Amino acid sequence: MVAFGKYLQRKQIEEWRGYYINYKLMKQKVKQYAEQIRGGSQHPRHVLKDFSRMLDTQIEKTVLFMLEQQGLLAGRLSTLRETHDAVLEQPDISKIVELRESYRDVGRDLLQLLKFVELNAIGLRKILKKFDKRFGYRFADYYVKTRANHPYSQLQQVFKHVGVGAVVGAISRNLHELQENEGSFYSIYDQPVLPLQDPVVEAIKTAVDKLTNSTSFLNFLAQHALIMQDDLQTPSEDTIDERTYHFNSLLLNLGNTFLYMVNTYIIVPTADDYSMSLGAAATVCGVVIGSMAVAQVFSSVYFSAWSNKSYFKPLVFSSIALFIGNLMYALAYDANSITLLLLGRLCCGLGSARAVNRRYISDCVPLRIRMQASAGFVSASALGMACGPAIAGLLQIKFKFYKLTFNQSTLPGWVMAVAWLFYLVWLCISFKEPLRDTEEQEEQERSKRNETSSMTDRVEEGIRKPLLITSGILPDDEEDCDESEESADESRRPANSFGDAYRLLTPSVKVQLLIYFMLKYAMEILLSESSVVTSYYFGWTTSSVAIFLACLGLTVLPINILVGSYISNMFEDRQILLTSEIIVFVGILFSFNLFVPYTVPQYVISGLVMFVAAEVLEGVNLSLLSRVMSSRLSKGTYNGGLLSTEAGTLARVVADVTITLGGYLGRNHLLNATLLPSLVICIGSIVATCCTYNSLY
Repeated sequence: MVAFGKYLQRKQIEEWRGYYINYKLMKQKVKQYAEQIRGGSQHPRHVLKDFSRMLDTQIEKTVLFMLEQQGLLAGRLSTLRETHDAVLEQPDISKIVELRESYRDVGRDLLQLLKFVELNAIGLRKILKKFDKRFGYRFADYYVKTRANHPYSQLQQVFKHVGVGAVVGAISRNLHELQENEGSFYSIYDQPVLPLQDPVVEAIKTAVDKLTNSTSFLNFLAQHALIMQDDLQTPSEDTIDERTYHFNSLLLNLGNTFLYMVNTYIIVPTADDYSMSLGAAATVCGVVIGSMAVAQVFSSVYFSAWSNKSYFKPLVFSSIALFIGNLMYALAYDANSITLLLLGRLCCGLGSARAVNRRYISDCVPLRIRMQASAGFVSASALGMACGPAIAGLLQIKFKFYKLTFNQSTLPGWVMAVAWLFYLVWLCISFKEPLRDTEEQEEQERSKRNETSSMTDRVEEGIRKPLLITSGILPDDEEDCDESEESADESRRPANSFGDAYRLLTPSVKVQLLIYFMLKYAMEILLSESSVVTSYYFGWTTSSVAIFLACLGLTVLPINILVGSYISNMFEDRQILLTSEIIVFVGILFSFNLFVPYTVPQYVISGLVMFVAAEVLEGVNLSLLSRVMSSRLSKGTYNGGLLSTEAGTLARVVADVTITLGGYLGRNHLLNATLLPSLVICIGSIVATCCTYNSLY
């Protein structure tokens, strides 16, 4: 295993060697500090001061050199501008080609500068991690917090890239002007969305996004899927052969996601009526709705394991299970069997293939469109959540065909059974199973990778800091440079059980999973008991409940656009996280029925506030999780996506059980009885967030 110091030396540009951080010197100083503290010749406070000064000096050296190089690039662009103006006055094809190549040369030099910044950022993160590991301090938190927020922060100079943006803009605009377009020259400002970008410009944009953790809407939305990628992988290094990528299969995968979410929420407006028609209490709707989530707790695991071998077969099984489950759900009315109703929903839960949906995007979609596919996964889920109640609201008809009854309670089952049958046929006709390498091919490929670069797969553990890029696949620099290959292989191996996965979670990640549990619990309480609560207090019909739930579901994408495009660019994620938790708390608090008559405006406004805040919280929380969760959880059965799915599913199960148990107190006490646990869990998550606030990304 090659140490990071040697890797840094090998990757350095010879002419710039004196401007990289002196990683070797800082590593030696850390060892020297440890010896001095053990010998009693140095006070820990003096060590912290001395090491901080050393880091400041190293960062200043890097920043000033970066600014100097940006100035040189700007000077070259100014010189090219004069030539550019002359070419525009007297167009000459040979000069245009030569000028375009000159602009590309500037772009390639800018890429070298970005790689320079990237290597220095990785080195800083590693030395901070090494210092904390050696002394047991939280020095990295202190250093980043004090330096990043200062008005003269040189860390901000590195990672905001204001100068880089100007250089990229100049290169992009001038290259576009020089493109042949029927004899005319158009500006990029006239066409904000360009169909084609020069490869150099695309490569620069990718490098800048990697360093700045761009929070554009598409990036923000894609991160909700928790499909973690190798952050330093470029499109040219993508291991997925685009010739084997199948667009129809991706659509079918997203179609499964959409239909499953529709299937989950289509019964919510009518579950209480269905329960009462079978002789059960209205609050049994909690068990009816939650039984699907109970089965999903187990199905997520075996689907995740199954996806290691196939994608087509688990999707076929999912479709069949959901078809049978919906059929049982629809037939329970004529059979007058609450047991058949629950078994039908359990069967539907056994068909939850969300683990396969995530894994397919991660493994089978080329890197260049993986972000769009991940965003599509989240959008399909949100659209399904909104469409489910809306469809239920339209199914307000009643008739009999032979001995089968079709009404607002049974029609959701019949409609979804037909939908899954059509989906199954489409799946069998159009889905193409991706080719998988044999074990021998995988072993050969692994050996080849180890020979060329044994570092490129190294997984990072620990908390990723704000100044640092997520570099989970570069070599780690452990205590000794002669670290054994066996240890290296162990550090790259995916988790083999929930226990292994749990041990890979840092305290801040555990808090984020608690937050995810809390918001899913609160949302499930609001949605699942809506039909019971509104019919008791306001006399709402099924259509009214369906409209209310559909409107809530339709807020998902607009809220994510607002957060991803604007709010995340104005505030830190951890600030949004804590603020959203507090707003969820306020929404829950005002939902209680205490001293005044309960009114529709109180219920609707408090529910909307709670739901929207929970959506903002979910978006920011998953966006954070996708960046700070160990890269070892990006592969294998027990991956980060499975952990988040299990946390959310368990929250739904507990919430639905709470609704059913609360029903024993009577419908007049159901609302307060179910909101009280939500309030307690929310307070707990706020306290936990405050305790780990400085360690959040």
